[in-house]
Amino acid sequence: MSHPPPEPEAVISTDFRDVQEGPEFRELRRRHRSFVFPLAAAFLLWYFLYVLLADYAHEFMSTPVVGNINIGIVLGLLQFVSTFGITMWYVSYANRRLDPVATKIREELESEVEDK
Repeated sequence: MSHPPPEPEAVISTDFRDVQEGPEFRELRRRHRSFVFPLAAAFLLWYFLYVLLADYAHEFMSTPVVGNINIGIVLGLLQFVSTFGITMWYVSYANRRLDPVATKIREELESEVEDK
């Protein structure tokens, strides 16, 4: 949803440093970081484990599971599955925990513009 550009006389200067230092924005940043950083670290560990296993554990990775499908193929496909899973988890988290706070901050900023 795009908004039309404001009329030149309607442009109001907002001090975004004040917004960033406000308690709501700090809470939004804390919630975002507390979700994203641990999950990114966990995913990177999982990815590097896969790479290291592929490079140094050939016998383990070539262990057959079903027919010509081996552990390496299964773990490789699980990389894709985990990427989509993390994406869906983040979208759900953002919808529940981040978007309401971000919407409130945006509405407060927009109401300040309307009041002036």
